[in-house]
Amino acid sequence: MRIPIIFIVFFLLIIRVDAQKESRTIVEFSGMVFTEGEDGGPVPLPYTTVAVKGSSRGAYSDLDGYFAFIALAGETVVFSRIGYKSVEIVVPDTLSSNHYKWLQIMSSDDYLLPEVFIYPWPSKEHFKQEFFALDISNEIREKAQENLAEDAMKEMRHSTHPDGKEAGSIVLRQQATEYVYTGQIKPQNIFSPLAWKKFVDAWRRGDFKKKK
Repeated sequence: MRIPIIFIVFFLLIIRVDAQKESRTIVEFSGMVFTEGEDGGPVPLPYTTVAVKGSSRGAYSDLDGYFAFIALAGETVVFSRIGYKSVEIVVPDTLSSNHYKWLQIMSSDDYLLPEVFIYPWPSKEHFKQEFFALDISNEIREKAQENLAEDAMKEMRHSTHPDGKEAGSIVLRQQATEYVYTGQIKPQNIFSPLAWKKFVDAWRRGDFKKKK
């Protein structure tokens, strides 16, 4: 007789628990989610998960931070979002109406991730395979030599415009040369021995002869 009595007591407890659940007040739980903005004032926080703990009921805050769903009085509601600390609140069971509004301010939660090194190969063995499989044929070497040839470099020097650093250096050198002769007349090349030597050498080579 003892076993049936235990089953009867257990069955009555289950009925009582179910009756308590059914007697809970259905509440329209709504509100807005905010966080601290750059100026220190509150700003809406969208895409925040607002869900009843231990269930699949809940909602997400929209672009204005607003949310709304149906909950039961006494249930625990969890506010969560990546990058912010989760917050739990309890819907009061002493409400006088079926509407409950809530304003939640979320605090940022920074995570410091460990340092990670990313390599193009999964292991040293793969690196060795890729290294030994490199194509170092004469064609690649010849192409590199062509790109570094004096004629190619000379053409690039004439066709490539100087960058900001190089242009600034040229201007500074020109200004420094002008400052040297401030308050005096610059020397003329007609009195320069080097200029006369170049002229004589060119005259001896016949650079000034008319070409037929």
